[in-house]
Amino acid sequence: MGSIVDRLIPRPQRTEPAEGGFRIRDEVVIHITGYAQKVYPVARRLQARLTGLSLRSTVTAANREQIGPHIGLQLDPDDAVYAQGYRLDITPNRIVVTGADEAGLFYGTCTLAQLLDLALDTAERVAPAMRIVDWPDFPHRGVMLDVSRDRVPRMDTLYALVDLLASWKINQLQLYMEHTFAYQGHEVVWQDASPFTGEEILALDTYCRERFIELVPNQNSFGHMHRWLIHEPYRQLAECPEGCELWPGHKGEPFSLCPIDPGSAALLEDMYDQLLPHFSSRLFNVGLDETFDLGKGRSAEVCKTRGTERVYLDFLKTVYGLVRARGKTMQFWGDIILHEPALIPELPDDAVAMEWGYEANHPFAEHSRLFAEAGLRFYVCPGTSSWNTIAGRTDNAVGNIQVAALTGKEAGAIGLLNTDWGDSGHLQPLPVSYLGYMAGAAASWNAEIPLDQMELPELLSRFAFRDRAGIMGQIAYDLGNVYRLTSVEPGNASILFLLLLHADRRLDERYAEGLSRDGLAKTVAAIAKIRARIPEAQMARADAALVADEFTWAADVLAWAARLGLARLEHGAVASASDLPSDVRTALAGEMRDLVARHRELWLQRSRVGGLADSAARLEHVIVVLEQQA
Repeated sequence: MGSIVDRLIPRPQRTEPAEGGFRIRDEVVIHITGYAQKVYPVARRLQARLTGLSLRSTVTAANREQIGPHIGLQLDPDDAVYAQGYRLDITPNRIVVTGADEAGLFYGTCTLAQLLDLALDTAERVAPAMRIVDWPDFPHRGVMLDVSRDRVPRMDTLYALVDLLASWKINQLQLYMEHTFAYQGHEVVWQDASPFTGEEILALDTYCRERFIELVPNQNSFGHMHRWLIHEPYRQLAECPEGCELWPGHKGEPFSLCPIDPGSAALLEDMYDQLLPHFSSRLFNVGLDETFDLGKGRSAEVCKTRGTERVYLDFLKTVYGLVRARGKTMQFWGDIILHEPALIPELPDDAVAMEWGYEANHPFAEHSRLFAEAGLRFYVCPGTSSWNTIAGRTDNAVGNIQVAALTGKEAGAIGLLNTDWGDSGHLQPLPVSYLGYMAGAAASWNAEIPLDQMELPELLSRFAFRDRAGIMGQIAYDLGNVYRLTSVEPGNASILFLLLLHADRRLDERYAEGLSRDGLAKTVAAIAKIRARIPEAQMARADAALVADEFTWAADVLAWAARLGLARLEHGAVASASDLPSDVRTALAGEMRDLVARHRELWLQRSRVGGLADSAARLEHVIVVLEQQA
């Protein structure tokens, strides 16, 4: 890599090198100037980071002339470049971080901690002299974690994640909920889900605020309500109480609320009154995406008369009224309204559209332009590409996030929310998503720096995995790219995942034609090489052994899927797994039993038991398929 600044995440906006450097001593003095009560919490956060670097530190507000070489922290709103911005000056005698506001001061200390970390790796233990002037491209830089399908994280998992995201200057966290809040009077919905309690949300909200992260409530409120609607008495509120065809060839359970039933709004009103008081944020993401069944059931006649998108907009406005009455600003997924762009100017002018898409070629520019021309505030929302993969889609994630950031900045987006979904059982371990989180943090702070020029594997090794051997980031990067060796790249999933989860059916012709024995054999060999390197990592993390086990499991599942693909090719046109010879099916089923057992063990180390049965059932179904003769 280049200079020490090139090894920071995210990359600063402007750097001016100078002569000399600051020698790092084992005992560091942190000097705070003015606004002491506002600066001191930031100083305490810096102390914690220094402790992690094996440095002792003290905090003082004493006369600077008496303390010698030191780190200075100060607020100076009049010296600010931008909100959340900071200036970092390193000289031979002292380091000074000047924040435009408390958040900016905190972000300056995050950069400083990384610089010190890198400098401590040198024999001289000297941080090079320089001036950094830095600010974010997007005021809102977030991560959305799916906690409903099916993983509900333990609180210690969330606290550790918040610390990691804060160190990369992420300032918003959303927990996507369908049925995983303990709504009183609705126990039948969440009784087996290990939901969050109000007290847990209050505690997490406080923990986030102390690290300059805004915890934003996220509760789907239209589509994706099937976890409610499958139960009585909620079924009567469904658009299709008995279910219907959600998309061609897929008959689903009741999925969306019926927008013309007054009971739908009444239910949401009760939910909001219980959920929202636990969050200090004034934002509220109400979802409203993927209303697949709208107009196919109880609202069919109204939709036929007025238009489906018009009926959708009317219900959106109803939800908006509920949100505004509770003092919140509504965020909503923008996919449905884009079906009828002429309606965009009719959206409430203080709502925030969330423009999402998860492929590297998603038309963020076109869609962003539509919201911008209507004068609507909006975020761009790419994804980590972790779901439906086991180990991610590295290249797609990087491309998707980069395009979202560049086009979003150009179009005037106020935020970038990097989504991490749990489709199909949330089988990917949490550390698989670290690469996507880091890429999103980098691009949302400084969109102009190409992600493919940032040596993400090295940055991951140091600032995510804390790997002294410097290889764990490359392992995660490469394992997330093995899907490409097959030469088959379906959207929103990897082909290996589809081979695994769709073992009971013949593979779609679009994908089957591109699969080859050579491609799958190369995939198996590549996975084996990556897996063999995992024990070489030297991660200085409390959960180092768990991270290694999670990536080993992910590698083993992907290798199993590739070998299943080879067997299916060998016995005819990507046949169903049940078509395979008995001895092959028996061997594969035995291996999958071991993988399921390991999945259960790993799950409980970071996540609650709720949702585990549903997730494991996805893999157990594969065993059932293998054990039955076609």
